[in-house]
Amino acid sequence: MTYQITGLSPELAKPFQDATTEELSALAAVRMTATSKPGFPCRISLEDAEVGEEVILFHHMSHDVDSPYQSAYAIFVRIGLTAAARFTDAVPPVFEGRILGMRAFGKDAMLKTASLALPGDADRTIRQLFELAEIAYIDVHNAAHGCFAARVERFGS
Repeated sequence: MTYQITGLSPELAKPFQDATTEELSALAAVRMTATSKPGFPCRISLEDAEVGEEVILFHHMSHDVDSPYQSAYAIFVRIGLTAAARFTDAVPPVFEGRILGMRAFGKDAMLKTASLALPGDADRTIRQLFELAEIAYIDVHNAAHGCFAARVERFGS
């Protein structure tokens, strides 16, 4: 079984790139400077920002579906990225050292099951969830803060 994890589109960050503090505020966004690593996980690169690097914190609809399981929360992105990270049969650096909540959904966007992955267990947990035929994709969240980390999708044949 093959899976793929893809970062969010860099297009999401464009409205924030050159925005003033006032413009960001109107967009419910904030420009911040990373003060620790880990601590400011970028949802485009799927890596934590470096200490001193600028990030934008904004509200993001991560599960924009026609079901009761819609989900949104604040996320960080780095500015100036041109491509989303992509990991096939491997977990991204942003998963390392974090307890992750994994919400497994069917094609109908309804939650089928969920699981926690302790640090180092993300790959195994993803593979276990995909053993269930009804699972179409998994939304991964940081367990402590509850924010969306990335989507995992079945990949290939």
